Amino acid sequence: MNITIVGGGFGGVKTALELSKDKNIHITLITDKPDFQYYPALYSAATGHSHLESWVSLGEILAGKHNIHVHIDTIVGINPEKKQLRGESGKKYTYERCVLALGVVTTYFGIDGLDTYSFGIKSAEEIKRLKQHIYSDIAERHTMDKHYVVIGAGPTGVELSSALGSYLARLCQHYGVEKRNTAIDLIEAAPRILPKMSEKTSQIVHRRLEKLGVNVQTGQTVESATAKKIMVGGKPISSRTVIWTAGVTNHPFYKQNATHFCLAPNGRVTVDMYMQAAPDVYVIGDNAATPFTGLAQTALHDALFVAGNIRRELHGKKPKRYKAIMPPVVVPVGNNWSILEWHGIRISGWLGSLLRRAADFIGYNDLLPLGQALGVWRASTVMEDDYFRPTVGKGKAPKK
Repeated sequence: MNITIVGGGFGGVKTALELSKDKNIHITLITDKPDFQYYPALYSAATGHSHLESWVSLGEILAGKHNIHVHIDTIVGINPEKKQLRGESGKKYTYERCVLALGVVTTYFGIDGLDTYSFGIKSAEEIKRLKQHIYSDIAERHTMDKHYVVIGAGPTGVELSSALGSYLARLCQHYGVEKRNTAIDLIEAAPRILPKMSEKTSQIVHRRLEKLGVNVQTGQTVESATAKKIMVGGKPISSRTVIWTAGVTNHPFYKQNATHFCLAPNGRVTVDMYMQAAPDVYVIGDNAATPFTGLAQTALHDALFVAGNIRRELHGKKPKRYKAIMPPVVVPVGNNWSILEWHGIRISGWLGSLLRRAADFIGYNDLLPLGQALGVWRASTVMEDDYFRPTVGKGKAPKK
């Protein structure tokens, strides 16, 4: 059986790994980049920790899986009648079964200037650009930004803003710069931070952020941005470092091929009880209009479900029906402090941090052999000396 999987994230890679256990299945994995991105750790890579915890080569993950063939391409079209996909390269890919796990893309909701003047942390390129900006800014000494603004108080925004203060202090030490009075603002349009979690959890994290020196502003809408300021609720905030974590939308592939899909009001794809959007076409993870979509654990759950049904079908067994499972959510908020929420259970502080570390290890081990997963997991304790070095000042190397 020929299975074509589109997407090199949690859903796509896990589906490929599960199907590869059956040597009668030939798998084509199409992705637009050669690395797997571990999204839960991107905020950590953006604040000085090793990039090894955030990017893992697909070659390393798929080593020894001889029935998986990887193609670096961007899929732009689908023809379900011919069972054919069309790549940006012009190449056409045929399939017997197709699994679409394309992930989401950033959206700025049409806010003027944000796409030009804000920074992001959703890719290696975005993180490198942000870090070089911060390094250069601090090393200039006299022009160090007084305001660092993070927009969006979902898990990523909370994680990033809570880690930013200690990162700035470390860079000041490295460059021999006296740490100035800087402000870190976290701006959220909703009435409270972490709006998808419980109100109690939101209150606990709000207090924790304030303790870390983060100025939390809720119910505030960003209206525009320039190189030196943003407008929030009709008032200007001077800042040259605005980091956008607020908005994502479904991959544009589905809207561009809307004649073949039924799209929900939020742009995600409606699927049946077997995760199919069309005959022999499965849509999983962030792209599917299912409960708890948007979480890495949901993408892994979907991958296991679809791969299991394909293998059952291959062996003449009836497919199972999809059942959504609520995964636990664990959000780090500064060093050695996290909060877990799951089915009314709430654990915070040092113990929550241990649970987050355990969850990360499980996430790596879902995709990598035990030894490799352990190595990547331990990379989170390593601080990278990849400083962008301007000509001014040298400073001492930071303490490990």
